[in-house]
Amino acid sequence: MTTGNASRADVNRRRILDVALAELLRDPDASMDQIARAAGVVRRTVYGHFQNREALVGALTDEAVETVAAAHAAGREGVEDPAESLARSTLAIWEIADRYRLLVALAQRSVTMQGIRDRLAPVREACAEILRRGLEQGVFESPLPPRALAYVHEQSLFALMDAVNDGLLAAEEAGRSAAVTMLTTAGVPASRATELVAKLSD
Repeated sequence: MTTGNASRADVNRRRILDVALAELLRDPDASMDQIARAAGVVRRTVYGHFQNREALVGALTDEAVETVAAAHAAGREGVEDPAESLARSTLAIWEIADRYRLLVALAQRSVTMQGIRDRLAPVREACAEILRRGLEQGVFESPLPPRALAYVHEQSLFALMDAVNDGLLAAEEAGRSAAVTMLTTAGVPASRATELVAKLSD
């Protein structure tokens, strides 16, 4: 009986999160009442899982970060060349980030930018390791040490998400643009960066 209750609670929580993401992407100001109605549950059920709207957005942000971290790991897995590793991991992240880019804008109001950066620390460290290898091998060239360059890359990705959100960059072009931007920021010539990303995008 307890297992059944726990399982139903898990199903409810999953449904609330899925519906909340869809509702918040449609209407960033969606209330807990709206989310409960869309999920087909009473308001009390939503509050049983999430103390308030901020907690709900925080849980969605945690899931987004976990998904981004998994995509980053998958993108760089088994790739020796630092430039290809950086390009592949950026393209993999962007596929996920495109789904969550409006959530990131929303989370900046609830979770705070610092909270998002704290959650992304493992991804940033993995990126710094790719950059360190590339700098040591002469594939990358930068006046910045690897960890500082990883911060620049992270902020560039957030800026590109905002550019898409504000209609300044076409969503369908953004992934390739992001990968080329990461490579050129790391000192890879633009022609080489564009060629590599085009090859990986085919």
